[in-house]
Amino acid sequence: MNKFEQLGLNESLLKAILDLGFENPSEVQEKAIPLLLEKDTDMVALAQTGTGKTAAFGFPLIQKIDADNRNTQALVLSPTRELCLQITNELKNYSKYEKGINVVAVYGGASITEQAREIKRGAQIIVATPGRMQDMINRGLVNIKNIDYCVLDEADEMLNMGFYDDIVSILSDTPDEKSTWLFSATMPQEVARIAKQFMSEPLEITVGAKNSGSSTVSHEFYLVNARDRYEALKRLADANPDIFSVVFCRTKRDTQAIAEKLIEDGYSAAALHGDLSQAQRDGVMKSFRGRQIQMLVATDVAARGIDVDNVTHVVNYQLPDEIETYNHRSGRTGRAGKLGTSIVIVTKSELRKISSIERIIKQKFEEKSIPSGIEICEIQLLHLANKIKDTEVDHEIDNYLPAINNVLEDLSKEELIKKMVSVEFNRFIAYYKKNRDISVSGGERRERGDSEPREFSNNGAVRYFVNIGSRDNFDWMSLKDYLKETLDLGRDDIFKVDVKEGFSFFNTDPQHTDKVMDVLNNVQLEGRRINVEISKNDGGGRRDHNNRGGRRDSGRRDGNFAPRREGGFRGDRNSSRDGGSREGGSRDGGFRGDRNSSRREGGFRSSAPRSENGGSDRAPRRSENFGDNSRPRRSRRD
Repeated sequence: MNKFEQLGLNESLLKAILDLGFENPSEVQEKAIPLLLEKDTDMVALAQTGTGKTAAFGFPLIQKIDADNRNTQALVLSPTRELCLQITNELKNYSKYEKGINVVAVYGGASITEQAREIKRGAQIIVATPGRMQDMINRGLVNIKNIDYCVLDEADEMLNMGFYDDIVSILSDTPDEKSTWLFSATMPQEVARIAKQFMSEPLEITVGAKNSGSSTVSHEFYLVNARDRYEALKRLADANPDIFSVVFCRTKRDTQAIAEKLIEDGYSAAALHGDLSQAQRDGVMKSFRGRQIQMLVATDVAARGIDVDNVTHVVNYQLPDEIETYNHRSGRTGRAGKLGTSIVIVTKSELRKISSIERIIKQKFEEKSIPSGIEICEIQLLHLANKIKDTEVDHEIDNYLPAINNVLEDLSKEELIKKMVSVEFNRFIAYYKKNRDISVSGGERRERGDSEPREFSNNGAVRYFVNIGSRDNFDWMSLKDYLKETLDLGRDDIFKVDVKEGFSFFNTDPQHTDKVMDVLNNVQLEGRRINVEISKNDGGGRRDHNNRGGRRDSGRRDGNFAPRREGGFRGDRNSSRDGGSREGGSRDGGFRGDRNSSRREGGFRSSAPRSENGGSDRAPRRSENFGDNSRPRRSRRD
């Protein structure tokens, strides 16, 4: 017997469930459906993304709807267009044998007039994003004053996206006697406040521990130097040939830049962020669902509502601002009972955040080392051998076998295997045998200091002296932000920042030297000229400069101290920069409490990373064409 039959669902819904191939209800479905069918009640259900929450409220909602009444009886609010459309499609599939039930999606980016027209024709269930729903209410295009049911799906996501005021306004336009069902992965204060204000003695269902991570997701972190982050991403992709992943970045700019780098280096990747049009977003998601894209590089906002089965890995290229957001990211894998892996690429300065996440999700991370080039070559070699073994033969090739056998007749079986496999293997070994080990040893989790963690040697980098320091209210993080913005460089292009009282040091790769010297030596801050020189100093003790920086306007400098600037940066520093306020600056992936500070999206330059000798450090392009002598190009999934 199908276990759904024991939950009290009617025959038409059971028939739809059979068509959908559902066999056993998930835990949240098993707990929620009988309670919601039994009586009209308010409910709070806490369960991770991917645990089947849509069916948990969708089946009882459809069963309770009066199909003969064309008025709107239920409102479902969801955070994004993608999730809104996904819920709408699923509710339509659930109700395929229920005659007369009409479900309408209401979301931004589509014609509001057409959506209003569909509702007017009769929509018992409206699925909407908060912003568009509020707009339709303000225009008098929809009436929800008499609805019987209101569902808040992914409530924590909606509130995290800034929809609190819209949700309060929308719920205030609904009747007090309705049933409200709130579904959320976590229970932050704003969600609790909504429940307290608009719900009456709600039943509470918790699947797993509150705010905990999914038991089907394992968590790993890889410790690297900041500027090796992209190289680490490539190596992790190469070490998992069958990877089907979502890669999370913090900004739109980083998302686009990393996706472009991956594509340039031969990986099947695409970007998903808020600057894409709806048509572009739809195209990217269609390709991702069709497995034409193996690495979807996304911002948190754009990825909300993604529901794609069999995602093998979630990669945190940068950690999110909010610890709870990590929980949502990792919920994109390990869905429907399948196992998944959440990977974090982290620097020494961010190690303490791993501990913070562990406390929230109540799970431990496993520290792993970035695979070496030889390890990756071995993995790729075995993957190729298995792929050859499992390939189904199209017997059209039989027509060409005589000519092929003629070419290869002088080779023994062993020689043929070696040569065939070497076509692909040689490309990887040629690339990786010259690349250094980029793993960093662990150690104690570091507290903030006055200098950026000294995680790497100069490796040919250029070190600079600049006449601003802690007297000007800079620490290493905020100075790094300022330099990144002023020079229009990526965050990892500036490193080894060391802040003293009246001056500071920082490094860049050699190709940025002209830009650093030309730009910074022509910048004035509050009437005072910034001076930068190339230094031979490692950040402490005496300095030995060349004279490329020219003379300084601000007077004589003695010993290790730069002249003090009049006024400095003591006032209100409201300039937009990546990381926000001066009180703590920002580092990649930093957990920030105040999310209201103005930010400019930082990011990476689109050029490929540089190798130790200054040359291109691109990954080999993998190719399925054994006769191609180009660098290996990463192939699409079969």
